[in-house]
Amino acid sequence: MGRTSDAREKILSAARSLIELRGYSALGVAEICKTAGVPKGSFYYFFESKEALALAVIDEHWTAQRHDWTRILNSDARPLRRLRRLFEETEAAQHAGQRSCGTVSGCMFGNLTLEMSNQTEAVRKRLQEIFETQVEMVDSVIADAVERDEATVADTREAARSVVAQLEGQVLFAKLYNDASRLSAVWPNCLALLGARTPQAPVGA
Repeated sequence: MGRTSDAREKILSAARSLIELRGYSALGVAEICKTAGVPKGSFYYFFESKEALALAVIDEHWTAQRHDWTRILNSDARPLRRLRRLFEETEAAQHAGQRSCGTVSGCMFGNLTLEMSNQTEAVRKRLQEIFETQVEMVDSVIADAVERDEATVADTREAARSVVAQLEGQVLFAKLYNDASRLSAVWPNCLALLGARTPQAPVGA
């Protein structure tokens, strides 16, 4: 079976890369195991189904992304600068991915939402939980901006939902047009959506 200490991680890594490149539905267990370099028996030792593997990949990806979002959005910077940094790092990640493999991979959560949300309730529910957590994190920042009189919104929760939706939508367009620079429009649109009091200088300025 290969060492249990690394076989599971190899399977997760292979599945994550393949899902990012080709999506979930077209993948088979045999291909995942071949890419991971582990025997097929290893797959079913760790995962009872391909759906279980998809959930594990989602959770692993969210653990890393949530760490980044927390680092950015809980920093000591002013609230709108925190949001801008989130957008800048998202755009930078898409540019890096495009340089690495030649195409914009988009957002794994958005891609899987489009592909799988009507096929498996477990995946749909998990993705809902992730997006709701993202909205909560952005809501906290927007509430801080309103308290500092840097933004004007009637409902910070709905404003946060719109900000996350806009970011996700622009990532989708970047993938569709294979052009990560489309994400540059997110920030000025966000300022308008939030009724920002004053233009924000570039982060680090």
